Amino acid sequence: QRTSFHRPQTLDFKNGYAFSRLPREGVGGETLFANQLSQEELDDLCTKGATLTYGQVKRPAPSRFTPAFVAYDKKVLKFDAYFMEEVAISPEEHYRIRHVGLYYYLEDDSMCIIEPKVKNSGLVQGKLMRRHRVPKNEHRDYYHWKDLNLGIDLTIYGRTYRLVNCDSFTKVFLESQGIEVNPPEEMVSDPYTEQRRTPVQKPIVPAGPDPLRQFLAYDTKVLRFYAIWDDTNCAFGDHHPCIIHYFLADDTVEVREVHKRNDGRDPFPVLMRRQRLPKIFVDKNKNFPSCVLEITDHEVQEWYSPKDFGIGKTVTLLGRTFLIYDCDKFTQDFYREKYGITDFQPLDVNKKPLEKVTQVIPPYNGFGIPEDSLQNCLSLFPKPPRKDIIKMLENNLKVLRYQVALESPVREDKNRRFILSYFLSDDTISIYEPPVKNSGILGGKYLKKTKVTKPGSTPESPIYYEPSDFTIGSTIEVFGHRFVITDADEYVLNYLERNARSYPAATVQSIRDHFLPRKVVVETASSGVPKKDLDDLIVEVQKELKLQAPFNTRQFHETFHHFDKEGSGFLDKTTFLNICDRFNVPTSTILLKKVRWKGCCACG
Repeated sequence: QRTSFHRPQTLDFKNGYAFSRLPREGVGGETLFANQLSQEELDDLCTKGATLTYGQVKRPAPSRFTPAFVAYDKKVLKFDAYFMEEVAISPEEHYRIRHVGLYYYLEDDSMCIIEPKVKNSGLVQGKLMRRHRVPKNEHRDYYHWKDLNLGIDLTIYGRTYRLVNCDSFTKVFLESQGIEVNPPEEMVSDPYTEQRRTPVQKPIVPAGPDPLRQFLAYDTKVLRFYAIWDDTNCAFGDHHPCIIHYFLADDTVEVREVHKRNDGRDPFPVLMRRQRLPKIFVDKNKNFPSCVLEITDHEVQEWYSPKDFGIGKTVTLLGRTFLIYDCDKFTQDFYREKYGITDFQPLDVNKKPLEKVTQVIPPYNGFGIPEDSLQNCLSLFPKPPRKDIIKMLENNLKVLRYQVALESPVREDKNRRFILSYFLSDDTISIYEPPVKNSGILGGKYLKKTKVTKPGSTPESPIYYEPSDFTIGSTIEVFGHRFVITDADEYVLNYLERNARSYPAATVQSIRDHFLPRKVVVETASSGVPKKDLDDLIVEVQKELKLQAPFNTRQFHETFHHFDKEGSGFLDKTTFLNICDRFNVPTSTILLKKVRWKGCCACG
């Protein structure tokens, strides 16, 4: 019932020196009696008589203790053995004999089994059992060197090993320990290995014509035919170009498929391996499953020969029909010499080009820009249309702004004003309506940034608005809504004047005429008249008007704007006096002279 097998510590260091000491406990912690006499000492006491001694008796020094793992270091018992392995899946062998070497290490009573590796054996060989203490039975007993001998069966983990021989060291060691070693046995050989080593008897060739004559005469001579395999009857079938090789040395046929770049087929060139192909079979029972058996000469009435091949002929090879349309020069010379054939005109097997179907572009559906919608018709995975990067970089942040009015029969829409922005970087237009308080209309973005086509353009060839189309008074139609340009930004005039060569002269002149009255006002305001005198004159005129009876100021302003057709802000003296008389506004001679001297009139 022992469960502990550790050894006591006998090696130690003291003051830097290594020394060995006697163990105080045995294996597994057993008590050792230090004063117990050995058998030799008892024998000495019995044989030797008492002698007269003076003083203390000197005892001899005890023999030096050597541990087992030091005494038996690198000492191994080696046995030659074999075991029988059952083979259940091979019809040629029922069991297999495998030779192994059993090694027993004396230092720690461990064992390992190693099988010598045999080249091309097909077995997993080498170390079959790692080194460790091997259990002998269910009572936790382990194999000891006393259990090993020649001519015995050793069962380890369900496998029985037969010990047949050992080396000289093992034999001497066992005999020194009082074990009688059995005589060695002969190593049993593997029957299948011995069968493979037996030389194969060559078949006896009957007397007759030399079978190697055809091989020696036609070696390396091959007939080459160019053929077409029509596979269009099957799903996803096609015309496969092939090359048929007929080897004259042994009357074998090989078919290779010609692959083209990007043909969509796997790159396997050999369609039919080199073999003899039967042409006509012997009549036999149709129910016999001959398709799963090898074809012998007794089952074939006729094999394919060179006379079965030629330009224009159709041959069926293993169920595939090939049309031969051409051959090489060596094949032509062979048929010309042996069969007298002179016509080798190749057949035309090229496919007729398919008629190109004109792509019909569907009509524009109104979603997005036409260029972007057109990409859905050109590719399965549409790509965004290309942009002019240079134009975008040159005209970045350049925007032409115009004031437009909505042309609508609705009375509420007549006073609505919009800001039309034209982006020069990508020729897009956006419209914004400034919010007006108490107008009842929510302002904000009216049209997001997009390209706008001109009326009458088609989706196939759209024509978009350009800066040359925006003149004062022109009408712009945006998705069914008409806008009239009433004003423009000063940046528009400056841009058109700097790039006058790129735009029509009428467009530049229209913007220039529109800004001419404003320029006159600016020049007049910037003349030599002091601003303080102008302000004093306006105050004085307003005081005179307040002294008069109240009148309709709005109608007074509208009348001034009506006569100022050009929108310059200037009226001549006669027209000014007529308007004042119509509204019964008294005019002072002194003020008229001052107004004339100042040279300007504040309308409204």
